[in-house]
Amino acid sequence: MLKLRLKRTGRKRSPSYRLVIMENTSRRDGRPVDELGYYDPTTKNYQFDTERIKQWLNYGVQPTQTVVSLLKKAQIIS
Repeated sequence: MLKLRLKRTGRKRSPSYRLVIMENTSRRDGRPVDELGYYDPTTKNYQFDTERIKQWLNYGVQPTQTVVSLLKKAQIIS
């Protein structure tokens, strides 16, 4: 099953995340199927590709709870 989840990037104690589509059995930093944006929790900056996110959600991709809260904050989903 495909999941919409965060992949950690960045340095030690300075995390940043990429919003990716991955198999649910793959490890956190494994190879993604598709990259859809990024999120920086230290500065609260984010940039998401809204059209492709909506397209993947229509295909049946399940977002994680953290991603759902980020997408609600970005007003992509309600």
